[in-house]
Amino acid sequence: MTRISLSVNGRPTSADVAPRTHLADFLREQLLLTGTHLGCEHGICGACTVEIDGEIARSCITYAVACDGARVRTIEGFDDDPMMTRLRQAFTQEHALQCGYCTPGMLIAARDLLRRKGGLGRNEIRIEMSGNLCRCTGYTGIINAIGAVMAETGVRQHAPASKSGWRGPAPGPEAGTCDAAELKGPPHAYQDAPAQTRPLSAASTRRPIKVTVGRLETIEGRTSLTQSFVLPYQRDAVWRILSNPVEVAGCMPGMVLDGPPLDGRATGRMEVRLGPIVASFAGEGTYERFDEDHRQVIEGKGSDRRSGSRASGRVEYQLLSTTLDGAGATEVQTRISYVLTGPLAQFSRSGLVRDLVARIGEMFAEAVDARLSGKHGPSARTTHLSAFRLMLRIITARILARFRSFQKKISH
Repeated sequence: MTRISLSVNGRPTSADVAPRTHLADFLREQLLLTGTHLGCEHGICGACTVEIDGEIARSCITYAVACDGARVRTIEGFDDDPMMTRLRQAFTQEHALQCGYCTPGMLIAARDLLRRKGGLGRNEIRIEMSGNLCRCTGYTGIINAIGAVMAETGVRQHAPASKSGWRGPAPGPEAGTCDAAELKGPPHAYQDAPAQTRPLSAASTRRPIKVTVGRLETIEGRTSLTQSFVLPYQRDAVWRILSNPVEVAGCMPGMVLDGPPLDGRATGRMEVRLGPIVASFAGEGTYERFDEDHRQVIEGKGSDRRSGSRASGRVEYQLLSTTLDGAGATEVQTRISYVLTGPLAQFSRSGLVRDLVARIGEMFAEAVDARLSGKHGPSARTTHLSAFRLMLRIITARILARFRSFQKKISH
């Protein structure tokens, strides 16, 4: 058993729980807060949706021990909330509930949507609420109710930023993201440059860029490798991008900074999707730049509260002047070393990691190239880095390569 202490609906709570106890079971069985319903128990239907540290999450696939120190709010904790009161009225007026089983999770997700966005059309509301399923109503009344409250609310209200990182997956497409302008605190330079805070789509770049990856080595539990790529730009132009941590984070898929770096330090998170698993490594890092050598060293560490996995790493890169097709260019040489512990550590030992790092490196290089060329692509929200999808592409490419090799042998 593990002792946890957390706040539930504003009340301090301490209890002993088994490590594999889901938050939903803990709320229902130990705290008797049965307004949190269990449906699919796979994080699909949304009936178990609660609020953790101000952000909605699936309590059926969130471990209770991962919420140690967190602020949890269930449907019972919204009795005095004005927006929830208005939503309940609208649900009644628009006949947005029938059996009522999905309603608690539906209301919490709807309230979160109203805090984040405004002025959406019916189809956009459907998309935002697609992470919550209803077997009875056909959704028409639900969409009408949310639309009515949204029309009254007018301008978008901003949800408070979480202080302790992401603890559970939010329902609906991109439901867990926010624009830089939605961050709490006074305006600053970081908010004035939203394009620098979002990874770029590879589809927006001009050319594929070949990334060369060295041999994967593991010494005393630390995995290291080298990679390099060439960009068709002068070294000083590339250095203006790669010497800026905000720009670097904006080009790295899955990376989100909490705010502007300060005194050589920055906090943020890296979100990675491994099939049905979404890991969010929240942590902090330091950076040190050497302008004369066009070199920068970034070190960081973080943890994923849901899986209990921890990661630490060091990235050192240096820019060298070279030529490409007879014109001035820049070679980016990078050395990466990292340690991954916990349930996700088995992924770091995969023989496919080298190919995966190469593909991520290509995405990063293409994003830098797009930024230098002025083709920033669409102002898209930050998405999870789908390692599973990349691995699938890599495996497929390997199978096709072997098949072609086999065909050549047969033909000869």
